Amino acid sequence: MTTDTPRFAPIFPVADLARALEHYRALGFDVEPYEDGEEYGFAERDGAQIHFSVQRDLDPKVGAAAAYLYVADADALAEQWSRPGIGGKTLPAQDTDYGMREGAHIDPDNNLIRFGSGR
Repeated sequence: MTTDTPRFAPIFPVADLARALEHYRALGFDVEPYEDGEEYGFAERDGAQIHFSVQRDLDPKVGAAAAYLYVADADALAEQWSRPGIGGKTLPAQDTDYGMREGAHIDPDNNLIRFGSGR
């Protein structure tokens, strides 16, 4: 993929690629494994991308990653990601002293997505 606009895509370490892809599919991302299908994968939602890299000896308490996702409505996303069966843990959106409404999602590998929208 080439683009004229610079972008970042965080790389989240995961213990099980298939589980990670299924989790992010449930969060509303379009997901696909890389060609080998076992070691690397991708998730995309509304132009935001995350890459996944299998780490066989992953200790999620020390090896996790984090990313910030800007969204139009943090409350709506928190509600969507809190549905039964989603997995992981979603924290509700709250007002911040710097003018954002922010929530967070922690996936099964302890990777963190903080998300926010302007108030």
